Amino acid sequence: MKNKWYPAVLSVLLAGTMLAGCGTSGSNDAQGSTNGQTAKEKIKLTMWGAVPAEAGPQTVVDNWNKENPDIQVEYIRYVNDDAGNLKLDTALMTNQNADLYMNYDLPHLQKRVDAGVALELSAKTDYDIDSQIGQDAALWKINDKYYGMPTKKNMSFVWLNKDMLDAAGLPIPAVDWTWSDLEEYAKKLTKPDVFGLLQAESSFTATMDGTLAGMGVKQTDGTSNFGNHLWKQQLEILHNMMFVDKSTPEYGEQLTSKMPVDTMFLQGQTAMLSAGEFIFRNANNLKDYPHDFKTAFAAIPRVNKDQTDYKYPGGVGDVLSVNAKSKNQDAAWKFAKWYADGGMLPMASGGRIPASKSVDSKEAMSLLLKGVEDKYDTDSMNNIVFGKFPSFQLNVPQQAVDARKEEYEKYFLNKQDIDTTMKNMQTRSQQLMK
Repeated sequence: MKNKWYPAVLSVLLAGTMLAGCGTSGSNDAQGSTNGQTAKEKIKLTMWGAVPAEAGPQTVVDNWNKENPDIQVEYIRYVNDDAGNLKLDTALMTNQNADLYMNYDLPHLQKRVDAGVALELSAKTDYDIDSQIGQDAALWKINDKYYGMPTKKNMSFVWLNKDMLDAAGLPIPAVDWTWSDLEEYAKKLTKPDVFGLLQAESSFTATMDGTLAGMGVKQTDGTSNFGNHLWKQQLEILHNMMFVDKSTPEYGEQLTSKMPVDTMFLQGQTAMLSAGEFIFRNANNLKDYPHDFKTAFAAIPRVNKDQTDYKYPGGVGDVLSVNAKSKNQDAAWKFAKWYADGGMLPMASGGRIPASKSVDSKEAMSLLLKGVEDKYDTDSMNNIVFGKFPSFQLNVPQQAVDARKEEYEKYFLNKQDIDTTMKNMQTRSQQLMK
């Protein structure tokens, strides 16, 4: 498994960096002197995030830099995948240009807390995260302490081409629809050159995680719940959609071709897309992604109607941490508070709605829909995108998450059957969670 060599790679990179010299993070440049007097030194901060700079982050830091000439921030983009997270972790461990950084899931934040590169924020008395962000913020606590500030409302749902649904005589699904319902919708919506369903890679486990959050990571006897019957039922349905109904791409095809799922949805090559709010970034860009259809929304489906403890992907996310190794922690914390309490508003047009109570939600929604109001079904947007659902953040070791993926990939690539897949997920997760 890749995680076995992860610490070794960091150790090699750390040693190389120490030989090469110190990193530049936290360096202060003098602004020169006037009449023999040295001007105040300018603090330079770097902020790492996964959103492309041109999709809002650059405007955010430009706004800050204009207002704060003594603290200048540079935005560095990393891709939120294994390679990108390793790049960020290396920069954090070697203290190279990483004063602030975004976390997009709890396992990666946990890893950074364990590595000592996430500053504890619970001790800060000048900002009440629970009060400002709301009760969902507590889902990101580690050992009952904050090591990052959640900044945006998390949103994951099924994007619907409403024109295609209307043509097929299908209503917008109810909130409590199931994977069997989704399978039937996808079959009816599939046409030559049009898939019934596409899923962003991050959405493949949305129902699995919501199921686990409801039933618990472990069973009452303390053993892993990774082999549960609901996961098996959902995986079998999805496998059937790939290889029997042909209503969604085969996993291997989607993996190797790196399907641009957002582009395909906006070009009418799929009727439904399971993805997060990041799709708004392109959906609202009619110049580069022109489309005439109206978009509606449905909740991520539960496995079956009997599942009463299911939870929905949501809550709050984009957790902004201060590097505990930064030489400019006070300046970084000042930026983090500003960012959360309205500085991040330029990100709203791309779907990143601020979670802070200091931000007018109507203003954020206005920025999100500006110029594209007629492209969305208002009722389903209010019910789903801005609706209230029981949400979660799973506290599961990253190694167990990786092992699960390795096993269901084998099933979707027809390299092992479903029973072997479930047994392996159960056994491997049990070993990793001891």
